[in-house]
Formats: sequence, C-alpha cells, structure tokens
Amino acid sequence: MTTVRAPLTEVDLRRLVRGGSVEDRVRAAHKLCSAVERIAISEADRLAAQKILRVLAEDAALRVRNALATALRASTLLPRDAALRLARDVEEVAVPVISFSPVFTDEDLIEVLGLSSAEKQVAVAGRPRLSERVTGVICDESGEAAVAAVCANDNAALAEPALARALERFPQSRPVTVAMARRKNLPLAISEKLLALVEGDLRRELIERYEIKPDTAQRLTSAARERITVDLVDQAEAATDLRGFAAHLHQRRRLTPSLLLRALARGQMAFFEHAVTELAGVPHQRTWLMVHDAGPLGLQAIYERAGLPSRLFPAFRAGVDAWRSLQQDGVALDPLRFQERMIERFLTHQPFAPREDLDYLLEKLDRTREDLLPPVHANAA
Repeated sequence: MTTVRAPLTEVDLRRLVRGGSVEDRVRAAHKLCSAVERIAISEADRLAAQKILRVLAEDAALRVRNALATALRASTLLPRDAALRLARDVEEVAVPVISFSPVFTDEDLIEVLGLSSAEKQVAVAGRPRLSERVTGVICDESGEAAVAAVCANDNAALAEPALARALERFPQSRPVTVAMARRKNLPLAISEKLLALVEGDLRRELIERYEIKPDTAQRLTSAARERITVDLVDQAEAATDLRGFAAHLHQRRRLTPSLLLRALARGQMAFFEHAVTELAGVPHQRTWLMVHDAGPLGLQAIYERAGLPSRLFPAFRAGVDAWRSLQQDGVALDPLRFQERMIERFLTHQPFAPREDLDYLLEKLDRTREDLLPPVHANAA
C-alpha cells in the first residue's frame, strides 16, 4: 500500500517558522523534507526552502532536528552551515548527517573528528567516500573503534603510512587487525607487519593472498614482531619504565638475540642493559659495570651469563664499541644523527651479524637519512 503525503500548505510553513506544538512542527518538517526531495523546484524556491531548513536545524525540539537530519541525511539541498550545525548536535541528530551528507568538505570532517565523540568518529570513518587526508587524521588521532571502522571501509583511501600508524597505535586490537587484514588491497609491507599480529584463519588468508611461502611467513612474522618492538622502544624510551618493559618482554619470551642486537646497533644502550639484566638474572648495577667498567672481559662474562649465543658475541662487541666511541667523541648530536652514526659504525666494522639483521639496519639507516633531509618545496629549482 502506498502512503500519500498531504501537500505542504501555507499553514505548515507558518508552523515551521513561527512555532506551534512539537507534533505540528515534526509533521510539517516531514512534509517539507519530502516535498523538496520529490519535486523539481526553481532556484528561488530552493533558496527559500534552505532558509526554512536552517530554521529547523536550530529548532529547540530534538524530534524536529532529528526529523530533518534523517530525511535529508544524503541530500545536496541541506545547506552546509545547517549540516555542520546538525553535526555538532547530539549523536542521535548528528550521526545520520555525518554518515552520508555530501556537502561536507575534508576540513568539515576533520573538525567533526575533533569533537571527542567516538560515535561521531565512527560515522566519519564509515562514509561512502573518504580522502587520504581524512583517513590519515583518523589513524593518527581517533579512537580504536573509528580506526577499525576506517580499515573496514574499502571505499576509504588509506595510504601506507596511515595503515602503519594504525598498527603502531593499536597492535593488539583485534578489531583493527581483522579489519585491516580483510581490506581488498593492502601494501605488502603492511601485510608483513600483520603477520606478526594475527593468527589462525586471518594469518592463512594473508599468506594465501600474497602467495607467501610458509618458511618466509615464519621469518617475516619473527622479524616484523621484533621491528615493531624496537620501534616502540624508540618512542617510549624517555617516558617508559625500561626495566618493566624488558621484564614484560622477557615474560613473553621476546628478548631474542636478534632483538637485542638490533636495539644495540641503533644506540638503545639503556634498553640493552635492562634486557641483559633480565636474561642474566642479576641486578642492573652489576650489568652496567660488566658492560662498561669491567675491562675487555666484562661484557663477555655478562653476555655468557645471559645465555646469548657465542657466535653472535663479536657483533655485540662491535655494537658496544661503536656506542662507546661515539660517547668518547664528545660531539653533541641530536637523536636522529646519533642513530645514523651508530648504525654506520656498526655496519662498517661488523661482519658477523645475520644477514636479515644487517638488512634491517640498512633499512633503518635509509629511513633515518630521509628524516634528516631538508623538506623539498614545490617551487624549488
């Protein structure tokens, strides 16, 4: 059965503009929205209708604003200023408009993301189309639910750095990792990181989609997990309890020789000391003395006590020597330049590390140098 709405009358318009009961205004709002969506109107009528829609967007009654937001959620007729007013409203009113309105610019959507409402952030993340600029803000700043929603949205343009940032912020979030693993298109570098974080069917899906051999997948899983861990040490060194961090990794059997070597070669001496302390089961002060102040045999003694493999000791010796030589140079370096010099010296004087660890450090050296380069301006010659 087809419902036929009564035409919008002059009385309805007076109810909208001048008031009346809430029920009257809700009915009149429904009629107006239905009318402007169903029929072709002149430009003059369009401008007149938009004036009324602005009045509705400011109506004191929630039901009136909700009727407007629901009926015109995907309409180009809703004025941008009115749509923004509705987007700042309570979730019941805002979410339909945020989810579908075509009148919003990227700047508008970024403003909505900053409103500190998880429901509104999710509404932005699920829109039919999103630019890399907006998805980048979601992955950088929004909550877990919004990040999972944008990863699940195959119509959202997601650049590789944004995906990497999402994994960096929520590495243990199943909603985020599942949504990301099931995207139609995923950069290979991101799929490698995901292999370290997902299990079971999802892991098999990634291996099959990218035709990764089982032994390669196992190597990538181990390497990616350690890379993410070292990156976390980089970010948290100044503010995190490294002793507790090392103890946590030790409990999870993550203090591998490869992880310690990579961290040491990047200048993370404090983390290296705490990691060896955990493995050796001795006080940190004793570890520090053995590494730094017990002669040439001190490092080897604490190294053996920690149960680290003898074949890699020359690599660890080279790492400690490279760090010490930089300290003795007495040149003040910012953290990025220190890391660059540290990796350079380690790679130059050290042939004993496994090939995959050297490849990893070369990759980190390249990224550090990119960070050190001055920005390239569009008008540069």
